[in-house]
Amino acid sequence: MTDYADLARQLAPAIADSAPGRDAERLLPFDVFDRIRASGLGAARVQKELGGGDVSQSVVAEIFMTLGKADPNVAQGLFPHFMNIEQLRLMASPDMQGRYLAKIGEGQLSSGAVAERGGGFRGEIHTHVSQAEGRKMLQGSKFYSTGCLFADFIKVQAVDEEGRALYVMLPRDADGLVLKDDWDGMGQRVTASGTSEFHDIVLSDEQIIPIHHWSGRRSYVGAAAQLIHCAIDVGIGLAVLEDAIYWAKNHTRPLRESGVSKASEDPYILYAIGEMSTRVRGAEALVRRAADHVELACRAQLEDSRQGCFATEETERLLVRSSITTAEAKIASTDAALYVSQRMYDVGGAATTQKRFNYDRHWRNARTHTTHDSVAYKYKAIGNYLLNDAPPPITFTY
Repeated sequence: MTDYADLARQLAPAIADSAPGRDAERLLPFDVFDRIRASGLGAARVQKELGGGDVSQSVVAEIFMTLGKADPNVAQGLFPHFMNIEQLRLMASPDMQGRYLAKIGEGQLSSGAVAERGGGFRGEIHTHVSQAEGRKMLQGSKFYSTGCLFADFIKVQAVDEEGRALYVMLPRDADGLVLKDDWDGMGQRVTASGTSEFHDIVLSDEQIIPIHHWSGRRSYVGAAAQLIHCAIDVGIGLAVLEDAIYWAKNHTRPLRESGVSKASEDPYILYAIGEMSTRVRGAEALVRRAADHVELACRAQLEDSRQGCFATEETERLLVRSSITTAEAKIASTDAALYVSQRMYDVGGAATTQKRFNYDRHWRNARTHTTHDSVAYKYKAIGNYLLNDAPPPITFTY
Protein backbone atom coordinates (compact mmCIF):
# COMPACT_ATOMS: atom_id res chain seq x y z
CA MET A 1 0.00 0.00 0.00
CA THR A 2 1.37 3.42 -0.98
CA ASP A 3 2.44 5.72 1.87
CA TYR A 4 1.49 9.09 0.39
CA ALA A 5 2.85 11.13 3.29
CA ASP A 6 6.20 9.41 2.79
CA LEU A 7 6.04 10.19 -0.94
CA ALA A 8 5.81 13.87 -0.02
CA ARG A 9 8.75 13.51 2.36
CA GLN A 10 10.81 11.88 -0.39
CA LEU A 11 10.03 14.70 -2.83
CA ALA A 12 10.61 17.49 -0.31
CA PRO A 13 14.44 17.75 -0.12
CA ALA A 14 14.94 18.41 -3.84
CA ILE A 15 12.00 20.83 -3.87
CA ALA A 16 13.43 22.72 -0.90
CA ASP A 17 16.95 22.91 -2.35
CA SER A 18 15.73 24.66 -5.50
CA ALA A 19 13.05 26.84 -3.84
CA PRO A 20 15.18 29.96 -3.08
CA GLY A 21 16.51 30.16 -6.63
CA ARG A 22 13.08 29.58 -8.14
CA ASP A 23 11.66 32.45 -6.15
CA ALA A 24 14.57 34.80 -6.88
CA GLU A 25 14.54 34.19 -10.62
CA ARG A 26 10.80 33.52 -10.91
CA LEU A 27 11.20 30.13 -12.54
CA LEU A 28 7.98 28.14 -12.73
CA PRO A 29 8.44 24.63 -11.27
CA PHE A 30 7.41 22.54 -14.26
CA ASP A 31 10.10 19.97 -13.41
CA VAL A 32 8.79 19.65 -9.86
CA PHE A 33 5.26 18.99 -11.05
CA ASP A 34 6.59 16.40 -13.48
CA ARG A 35 8.17 14.62 -10.50
CA ILE A 36 4.94 14.89 -8.52
CA ARG A 37 3.04 13.50 -11.50
CA ALA A 38 5.45 10.57 -11.85
CA SER A 39 5.36 9.82 -8.11
CA GLY A 40 1.60 9.25 -8.02
CA LEU A 41 1.17 11.66 -5.09
CA GLY A 42 -1.75 13.33 -6.83
CA ALA A 43 -3.90 10.22 -6.42
CA ALA A 44 -3.77 10.29 -2.63
CA ARG A 45 -7.45 11.19 -2.14
CA VAL A 46 -8.90 9.32 -5.12
CA GLN A 47 -11.00 6.27 -4.30
CA LYS A 48 -9.07 3.02 -4.29
CA GLU A 49 -11.27 1.48 -6.97
CA LEU A 50 -10.25 4.35 -9.28
CA GLY A 51 -6.54 3.93 -8.66
CA GLY A 52 -5.97 6.13 -5.61
CA GLY A 53 -5.22 5.79 -1.93
CA ASP A 54 -8.36 7.29 -0.36
CA VAL A 55 -6.17 8.63 2.45
CA SER A 56 -7.51 10.53 5.44
CA GLN A 57 -7.62 14.29 5.77
CA SER A 58 -4.86 13.94 8.37
CA VAL A 59 -2.59 12.52 5.69
CA VAL A 60 -3.56 15.37 3.36
CA ALA A 61 -2.57 17.86 6.07
CA GLU A 62 0.73 16.03 6.51
CA ILE A 63 1.41 16.15 2.77
CA PHE A 64 0.79 19.89 2.60
CA MET A 65 2.77 20.74 5.73
CA THR A 66 5.67 18.82 4.19
CA LEU A 67 5.35 20.49 0.79
CA GLY A 68 4.61 23.87 2.36
CA LYS A 69 7.85 23.68 4.30
CA ALA A 70 9.80 22.69 1.17
CA ASP A 71 8.21 25.34 -1.06
CA PRO A 72 4.77 26.86 -0.42
CA ASN A 73 4.59 27.77 -4.11
CA VAL A 74 4.57 24.10 -5.05
CA ALA A 75 2.09 23.29 -2.29
CA GLN A 76 -0.24 26.07 -3.43
CA GLY A 77 0.12 25.00 -7.05
CA LEU A 78 -1.07 21.52 -6.06
CA PHE A 79 -3.91 22.78 -3.85
CA PRO A 80 -6.56 23.07 -6.65
CA HIS A 81 -5.84 19.50 -7.74
CA PHE A 82 -6.74 18.17 -4.29
CA MET A 83 -9.83 20.35 -4.10
CA ASN A 84 -11.02 19.10 -7.48
CA ILE A 85 -10.90 15.58 -6.11
CA GLU A 86 -13.07 16.50 -3.11
CA GLN A 87 -15.60 18.37 -5.22
CA LEU A 88 -15.85 15.57 -7.77
CA ARG A 89 -16.17 12.89 -5.10
CA LEU A 90 -19.02 14.70 -3.39
CA MET A 91 -20.85 16.48 -6.20
CA ALA A 92 -20.27 14.61 -9.46
CA SER A 93 -22.22 11.60 -10.70
CA PRO A 94 -20.55 8.17 -10.55
CA ASP A 95 -20.02 8.31 -14.33
CA MET A 96 -18.28 11.67 -14.11
CA GLN A 97 -16.18 10.47 -11.20
CA GLY A 98 -15.16 7.44 -13.22
CA ARG A 99 -14.24 9.66 -16.14
CA TYR A 100 -12.15 12.28 -14.33
CA LEU A 101 -10.99 10.78 -11.06
CA ALA A 102 -9.74 7.73 -12.95
CA LYS A 103 -7.48 10.07 -14.94
CA ILE A 104 -6.00 11.27 -11.66
CA GLY A 105 -5.67 7.68 -10.49
CA GLU A 106 -3.62 7.06 -13.63
CA GLY A 107 -1.26 9.92 -12.76
CA GLN A 108 -2.71 13.03 -14.36
CA LEU A 109 -2.77 16.35 -12.51
CA SER A 110 -5.68 18.77 -12.54
CA SER A 111 -6.13 22.38 -11.56
CA GLY A 112 -8.93 24.90 -11.25
CA ALA A 113 -10.05 28.29 -12.51
CA VAL A 114 -12.61 29.73 -10.11
CA ALA A 115 -11.99 33.30 -8.92
CA GLU A 116 -12.80 36.30 -11.11
CA ARG A 117 -12.02 39.99 -10.96
CA GLY A 118 -14.82 42.51 -10.86
CA GLY A 119 -18.31 42.27 -9.47
CA GLY A 120 -19.67 43.66 -6.25
CA PHE A 121 -18.54 40.80 -3.98
CA ARG A 122 -15.89 38.13 -3.86
CA GLY A 123 -17.02 34.88 -5.40
CA GLU A 124 -19.27 36.28 -8.12
CA ILE A 125 -19.12 34.14 -11.27
CA HIS A 126 -19.67 35.57 -14.74
CA THR A 127 -17.91 32.94 -16.85
CA HIS A 128 -20.77 31.11 -18.55
CA VAL A 129 -21.90 28.34 -20.83
CA SER A 130 -24.26 29.41 -23.60
CA GLN A 131 -25.90 27.67 -26.55
CA ALA A 132 -25.48 28.83 -30.13
CA GLU A 133 -26.23 26.96 -33.32
CA GLY A 134 -26.88 23.77 -31.40
CA ARG A 135 -23.53 23.89 -29.59
CA LYS A 136 -22.64 24.59 -25.99
CA MET A 137 -19.78 27.04 -25.57
CA LEU A 138 -17.75 28.33 -22.64
CA GLN A 139 -16.94 32.03 -22.53
CA GLY A 140 -15.31 34.23 -19.92
CA SER A 141 -12.11 34.72 -17.99
CA LYS A 142 -10.63 34.03 -14.57
CA PHE A 143 -7.83 35.36 -12.44
CA TYR A 144 -5.85 33.55 -9.72
CA SER A 145 -5.93 30.41 -11.90
CA THR A 146 -3.41 28.76 -9.61
CA GLY A 147 -1.52 25.80 -11.01
CA CYS A 148 -3.31 25.67 -14.36
CA LEU A 149 -0.06 25.87 -16.32
CA PHE A 150 1.11 22.68 -14.60
CA ALA A 151 -2.10 20.67 -15.14
CA ASP A 152 -3.25 18.02 -17.60
CA PHE A 153 -6.86 19.13 -17.29
CA ILE A 154 -8.66 22.06 -15.69
CA LYS A 155 -11.93 22.46 -13.80
CA VAL A 156 -13.65 25.79 -14.50
CA GLN A 157 -16.47 27.14 -12.35
CA ALA A 158 -19.17 28.72 -14.50
CA VAL A 159 -22.91 29.31 -14.74
CA ASP A 160 -25.43 28.31 -17.37
CA GLU A 161 -27.83 30.66 -19.17
CA GLU A 162 -30.17 30.56 -16.18
CA GLY A 163 -27.38 31.46 -13.76
CA ARG A 164 -27.11 27.95 -12.30
CA ALA A 165 -23.70 26.80 -11.10
CA LEU A 166 -21.73 24.14 -12.90
CA TYR A 167 -18.22 22.83 -13.42
CA VAL A 168 -16.65 22.57 -16.85
CA MET A 169 -13.78 20.12 -17.38
CA LEU A 170 -11.25 21.16 -20.01
CA PRO A 171 -8.20 19.39 -21.37
CA ARG A 172 -5.05 21.50 -21.15
CA ASP A 173 -4.92 21.80 -24.95
CA ALA A 174 -8.58 22.76 -25.52
CA ASP A 175 -9.15 25.04 -28.51
CA GLY A 176 -9.94 28.52 -27.25
CA LEU A 177 -8.23 28.07 -23.87
CA VAL A 178 -5.58 30.71 -23.13
CA LEU A 179 -3.47 30.47 -19.99
CA LYS A 180 -1.30 33.45 -19.12
CA ASP A 181 1.70 33.62 -16.84
CA ASP A 182 0.87 37.13 -15.62
CA TRP A 183 0.76 36.70 -11.84
CA ASP A 184 3.01 39.35 -10.27
CA GLY A 185 2.35 39.09 -6.54
CA MET A 186 5.17 39.94 -4.16
CA GLY A 187 5.02 36.42 -2.75
CA GLN A 188 3.99 32.98 -3.96
CA ARG A 189 5.65 34.13 -7.15
CA VAL A 190 5.77 30.81 -8.99
CA THR A 191 2.32 29.35 -8.34
CA ALA A 192 1.25 30.17 -11.92
CA SER A 193 -1.72 32.05 -10.47
CA GLY A 194 -2.42 34.07 -13.59
CA THR A 195 -5.25 34.72 -16.00
CA SER A 196 -7.20 32.06 -17.88
CA GLU A 197 -9.42 32.95 -20.82
CA PHE A 198 -12.15 30.92 -22.50
CA HIS A 199 -12.86 31.96 -26.07
CA ASP A 200 -15.96 30.17 -27.38
CA ILE A 201 -14.75 26.74 -26.27
CA VAL A 202 -17.08 24.09 -27.70
CA LEU A 203 -18.18 21.59 -25.05
CA SER A 204 -19.58 18.09 -25.00
CA ASP A 205 -22.12 16.98 -22.40
CA GLU A 206 -19.41 14.88 -20.72
CA GLN A 207 -17.49 18.05 -19.88
CA ILE A 208 -20.31 19.71 -17.93
CA ILE A 209 -21.06 18.83 -14.29
CA PRO A 210 -24.13 20.53 -12.77
CA ILE A 211 -23.63 21.57 -9.16
CA HIS A 212 -26.50 24.03 -8.64
CA HIS A 213 -28.29 21.56 -6.40
CA TRP A 214 -25.48 22.09 -3.87
CA SER A 215 -26.05 25.84 -3.77
CA GLY A 216 -26.84 27.00 -0.25
CA ARG A 217 -25.98 23.62 1.26
CA ARG A 218 -23.21 22.98 3.74
CA SER A 219 -20.45 20.58 2.72
CA TYR A 220 -17.10 19.43 4.07
CA VAL A 221 -15.26 20.70 0.97
CA GLY A 222 -14.80 24.23 2.29
CA ALA A 223 -13.25 23.02 5.54
CA ALA A 224 -11.02 20.65 3.57
CA ALA A 225 -9.83 23.61 1.49
CA GLN A 226 -9.18 25.70 4.60
CA LEU A 227 -7.30 22.80 6.15
CA ILE A 228 -4.85 22.75 3.26
CA HIS A 229 -4.32 26.51 3.49
CA CYS A 230 -3.58 26.08 7.21
CA ALA A 231 -1.13 23.28 6.50
CA ILE A 232 0.74 25.40 3.96
CA ASP A 233 1.07 28.26 6.46
CA VAL A 234 2.37 25.87 9.10
CA GLY A 235 4.83 24.58 6.53
CA ILE A 236 6.11 28.12 5.99
CA GLY A 237 6.50 28.52 9.74
CA LEU A 238 8.40 25.25 10.05
CA ALA A 239 10.80 26.32 7.30
CA VAL A 240 11.44 29.65 9.03
CA LEU A 241 12.03 27.93 12.36
CA GLU A 242 14.53 25.55 10.78
CA ASP A 243 16.39 28.40 9.06
CA ALA A 244 16.46 30.47 12.27
CA ILE A 245 17.89 27.57 14.28
CA TYR A 246 20.53 26.92 11.65
CA TRP A 247 21.53 30.59 11.54
CA ALA A 248 21.69 30.96 15.31
CA LYS A 249 23.89 27.87 15.59
CA ASN A 250 26.24 28.73 12.75
CA HIS A 251 26.29 32.44 11.98
CA THR A 252 24.78 34.73 14.60
CA ARG A 253 27.41 36.56 16.69
CA PRO A 254 26.61 37.38 20.32
CA LEU A 255 26.55 40.94 21.60
CA ARG A 256 29.45 41.82 23.90
CA GLU A 257 27.08 42.84 26.70
CA SER A 258 25.36 39.44 26.58
CA GLY A 259 28.17 37.98 28.67
CA VAL A 260 28.28 34.79 26.57
CA SER A 261 30.66 33.61 23.89
CA LYS A 262 28.11 31.97 21.58
CA ALA A 263 24.81 33.25 20.23
CA SER A 264 23.26 29.89 21.06
CA GLU A 265 23.75 30.81 24.74
CA ASP A 266 22.32 34.32 24.50
CA PRO A 267 19.13 34.36 26.62
CA TYR A 268 17.32 36.63 24.16
CA ILE A 269 18.17 34.36 21.21
CA LEU A 270 17.01 31.38 23.25
CA TYR A 271 13.79 33.21 24.07
CA ALA A 272 13.18 34.09 20.41
CA ILE A 273 13.72 30.53 19.21
CA GLY A 274 11.55 29.15 22.01
CA GLU A 275 8.76 31.57 21.21
CA MET A 276 8.93 30.82 17.47
CA SER A 277 8.82 27.09 18.09
CA THR A 278 5.87 27.40 20.46
CA ARG A 279 3.82 29.43 17.98
CA VAL A 280 4.50 27.11 15.04
CA ARG A 281 4.06 23.88 16.97
CA GLY A 282 0.87 25.17 18.55
CA ALA A 283 -0.53 25.94 15.10
CA GLU A 284 0.61 22.54 13.87
CA ALA A 285 -1.28 20.84 16.70
CA LEU A 286 -4.46 22.77 15.88
CA VAL A 287 -4.12 21.77 12.22
CA ARG A 288 -3.84 18.11 13.17
CA ARG A 289 -6.87 18.47 15.45
CA ALA A 290 -8.87 20.15 12.69
CA ALA A 291 -7.89 17.40 10.24
CA ASP A 292 -9.47 14.79 12.51
CA HIS A 293 -12.75 16.75 12.57
CA VAL A 294 -12.72 17.34 8.81
CA GLU A 295 -12.17 13.62 8.31
CA LEU A 296 -15.22 12.73 10.40
CA ALA A 297 -17.38 15.20 8.48
CA CYS A 298 -15.97 14.09 5.14
CA ARG A 299 -16.62 10.38 5.64
CA ALA A 300 -20.10 11.02 7.00
CA GLN A 301 -21.12 13.26 4.12
CA LEU A 302 -19.66 11.03 1.43
CA GLU A 303 -21.71 8.17 2.88
CA ASP A 304 -24.81 10.38 3.01
CA SER A 305 -24.25 11.29 -0.64
CA ARG A 306 -24.04 7.63 -1.60
CA GLN A 307 -27.40 7.19 0.11
CA GLY A 308 -28.89 10.09 -1.88
CA CYS A 309 -28.84 12.57 1.00
CA PHE A 310 -27.03 15.91 1.28
CA ALA A 311 -26.42 15.64 5.02
CA THR A 312 -28.19 14.02 7.94
CA GLU A 313 -28.68 15.96 11.16
CA GLU A 314 -25.65 14.24 12.69
CA THR A 315 -23.54 14.97 9.61
CA GLU A 316 -24.62 18.60 9.74
CA ARG A 317 -23.33 18.76 13.29
CA LEU A 318 -20.00 17.28 12.19
CA LEU A 319 -19.78 19.75 9.30
CA VAL A 320 -20.29 22.73 11.61
CA ARG A 321 -17.73 21.44 14.08
CA SER A 322 -15.18 20.83 11.32
CA SER A 323 -15.60 24.41 10.11
CA ILE A 324 -15.10 25.81 13.61
CA THR A 325 -12.01 23.76 14.40
CA THR A 326 -10.55 24.63 11.01
CA ALA A 327 -11.23 28.31 11.67
CA GLU A 328 -9.29 28.01 14.92
CA ALA A 329 -6.42 26.39 13.06
CA LYS A 330 -6.57 29.08 10.38
CA ILE A 331 -6.18 31.87 12.92
CA ALA A 332 -3.26 30.14 14.62
CA SER A 333 -1.47 29.18 11.41
CA THR A 334 -1.85 32.68 9.96
CA ASP A 335 -0.48 34.25 13.12
CA ALA A 336 2.40 31.77 13.37
CA ALA A 337 3.54 32.07 9.76
CA LEU A 338 3.52 35.86 9.81
CA TYR A 339 5.06 36.21 13.25
CA VAL A 340 7.99 33.82 12.89
CA SER A 341 8.90 34.99 9.38
CA GLN A 342 9.34 38.48 10.85
CA ARG A 343 10.89 37.32 14.14
CA MET A 344 13.66 35.46 12.31
CA TYR A 345 15.48 38.76 11.76
CA ASP A 346 15.72 39.26 15.53
CA VAL A 347 17.63 35.99 15.62
CA GLY A 348 19.84 36.47 12.56
CA GLY A 349 20.31 40.21 12.48
CA ALA A 350 21.22 42.30 9.48
CA ALA A 351 23.14 39.51 7.73
CA THR A 352 19.91 37.57 7.15
CA THR A 353 18.51 40.45 5.11
CA GLN A 354 21.09 39.93 2.36
CA LYS A 355 19.58 39.19 -1.01
CA ARG A 356 21.76 36.13 -1.61
CA PHE A 357 20.01 34.22 1.20
CA ASN A 358 16.51 35.24 0.06
CA TYR A 359 15.05 34.69 3.52
CA ASP A 360 12.54 37.45 2.85
CA ARG A 361 10.68 34.97 0.63
CA HIS A 362 9.29 33.38 3.80
CA TRP A 363 7.53 36.57 4.89
CA ARG A 364 6.46 37.43 1.33
CA ASN A 365 4.99 33.95 0.88
CA ALA A 366 3.27 34.02 4.26
CA ARG A 367 1.85 37.51 3.78
CA THR A 368 0.62 36.71 0.27
CA HIS A 369 -0.84 33.31 1.09
CA THR A 370 -2.63 34.44 4.25
CA THR A 371 -4.59 37.08 2.32
CA HIS A 372 -6.88 34.29 1.08
CA ASP A 373 -9.17 34.78 4.07
CA SER A 374 -9.92 37.40 6.69
CA VAL A 375 -9.23 35.92 10.12
CA ALA A 376 -11.47 38.60 11.67
CA TYR A 377 -14.47 36.71 10.31
CA LYS A 378 -13.06 33.49 11.76
CA TYR A 379 -12.91 35.00 15.24
CA LYS A 380 -16.48 36.24 14.90
CA ALA A 381 -17.78 32.87 13.71
CA ILE A 382 -16.05 31.00 16.53
CA GLY A 383 -17.41 33.39 19.14
CA ASN A 384 -20.92 33.24 17.72
CA TYR A 385 -20.82 29.45 17.75
CA LEU A 386 -19.53 29.19 21.32
CA LEU A 387 -21.79 31.85 22.79
CA ASN A 388 -24.93 31.48 20.70
CA ASP A 389 -24.64 27.98 19.21
CA ALA A 390 -24.86 29.64 15.79
CA PRO A 391 -23.35 27.72 12.87
CA PRO A 392 -20.92 29.61 10.64
CA PRO A 393 -22.26 30.97 7.35
CA ILE A 394 -22.11 28.40 4.59
CA THR A 395 -20.00 30.72 2.44
CA PHE A 396 -17.64 31.04 5.42
CA THR A 397 -15.98 27.73 4.59
CA TYR A 398 -15.25 28.39 0.90
